[in-house]
Amino acid sequence: MNLSSLSFFRKMRSPTRQFAVIGLGRFGRAVCTTLNSLGYEVLAADSDERCVSQALTDQIAAHAVQLDTTQPTALKESGLTEFDTVIVAIGNYVEESIITTLNLKEAGVKNVVAKASSEIHGKLLDRVGADHVVFPEHEMGCELARSLTTPGILDRFEIDPDHSIAEIIVPQAFDQKTIIDLDLRNRYELTLLAVSQDQQPDKFEINPSPVTRLKAGGLMVVIGSNKGLERLPV
Repeated sequence: MNLSSLSFFRKMRSPTRQFAVIGLGRFGRAVCTTLNSLGYEVLAADSDERCVSQALTDQIAAHAVQLDTTQPTALKESGLTEFDTVIVAIGNYVEESIITTLNLKEAGVKNVVAKASSEIHGKLLDRVGADHVVFPEHEMGCELARSLTTPGILDRFEIDPDHSIAEIIVPQAFDQKTIIDLDLRNRYELTLLAVSQDQQPDKFEINPSPVTRLKAGGLMVVIGSNKGLERLPV
């Protein structure tokens, strides 16, 4: 994810705490489960009655309906088109995904997030009006590769293709060195935003003093060059 997505996600936040999710595969169920656990009201939909029944049994959504979302009339009658934000989690059935997204936009749904299974699928979703397209498999693959090659990075938020904000375990090479000693900006093109010496994320020191000494195994949050992040000692 990069900053170009931020304005969209701010716009997508529902003041009525309601979302609709179409498609109850692994991705759709994960979206429903998370939104529901955060206290949002979720309407789930799928063409497979078994998936709908399972969603109700597992209580991952407040409501679940079986319908063919490629039919505009069915979408309207179900109430899906009245939601400000609808997530189209249909990834493996390209035609169904595209037609559903088109139907939602033509019905006036303000924010449509659509899952894509390939680059071509994503381009087609863009063409029919999807407000935001996600590639979960690609993003998870990238995250796995990063975690394997830079195991000290616990979390990363991409600002653009060349820069990120990252939460990092303080490496042994930085133990007992001050922020001035490390000279992160010149050596790694990174700026230190916060540190937590006890690995407690709720106790970060923001904008720490330049004479603060870091402890190996603690946490630090930095912003800057992806190449610099990759050069940090393990």
